[in-house]
Amino acid sequence: MLNFMTSGESHGHYLIAILEGMPSGLAIDLKAVNHELARRQEGYGRGGRMKIETDQVELASGIYKGKTTGAPIGILSINKDFKIESMPELDRPRPGHADLVGSLKYHEGIRPILERASARETLLRVAIGGITRQLLNEFGIMITSHVFELGGINIEKSELSFEDIEKNKKDSQLNCTSTTAEKKMIALIDQAQKDGDTLGGRFEVRVKGLPMGLGSHVTWHQKLDGRIARAIISAQAVKEIGFGLSEAHGSLPGSQCHDEIFYEKSRGYFRKTNRSGGFEGGMTTGEEIVIRATMKPISTLRKALQSVNMKTKEAEKASFERSDTCAVPACSVICESIVAYEVANAFLEKFGGDSMAELRRNVDGYLKQIKS
Repeated sequence: MLNFMTSGESHGHYLIAILEGMPSGLAIDLKAVNHELARRQEGYGRGGRMKIETDQVELASGIYKGKTTGAPIGILSINKDFKIESMPELDRPRPGHADLVGSLKYHEGIRPILERASARETLLRVAIGGITRQLLNEFGIMITSHVFELGGINIEKSELSFEDIEKNKKDSQLNCTSTTAEKKMIALIDQAQKDGDTLGGRFEVRVKGLPMGLGSHVTWHQKLDGRIARAIISAQAVKEIGFGLSEAHGSLPGSQCHDEIFYEKSRGYFRKTNRSGGFEGGMTTGEEIVIRATMKPISTLRKALQSVNMKTKEAEKASFERSDTCAVPACSVICESIVAYEVANAFLEKFGGDSMAELRRNVDGYLKQIKS
């Protein structure tokens, strides 16, 4: 199975990760990995750091002549905005951030807490996702995302195909499929920026081409939807997640919530609907995984909220650190990578194999088995 560890701070010198468990023989396109990092930096409403940094990583180990060796893969990124040692200490914690609880828990100042709690850490998770999605692509498994709500403004169409999403968001500044809704969203971001405020929103992640049966019902921690939910909620500022019909499951009768089962010799078992979002009993059904998540507004506001000075205990406004007005599009890209890792992990758990050749043999045998 896969495992990874990240290390580094927002304004530290390096960001470092180790990814272990990848089979040998997978060709890795570093340009494609860095392209995912560039996507993470995009989106209308981002802050000043996006102009300073051009995020890229180096693959320091576990790759030989462009292919994985089966050994742990070392991932390294150098921060251009390296100034952690010279940055001032903060005394006024920001509501909604890790500042207060973290500094009290670890008995130290706010600076080391916010530096590690920062969403800068997701650079590494996107790099890891960029590698694992290349494994998935080898088996025809594709991932996309789109923002369907921002600051209360929704797109017109609630149901879109995977292909529609890929096509319609192509030139979007907000990873959005609707040009009409996007214009309204951009105007709202501009107003929030003038007001010193921030905005949140909702987005969808889709996974296409999965085989039936990833994950398991036998123990709670093997349920793949549960593992994905935990991983996405771990992304900074994500507060809600659902699958398929999501919250609508609570208001509809069972006849409108479940996916009827059909069979044809040429394609095996299949569904005509995907209300479950691609999961039953914690296992993939073979239909698309459909994940909906909500990102709260970023907690660093120029129009600072009420706080307390931790030295004087006097009421003061919260500290301000350079921040985005809106990062929902970036969060959708980050969660693509988070999902890529979790799906790839379940894929390797199911099919095993130390090499790509062995993995292909195991996958082919299983697909033949379930079709018959």
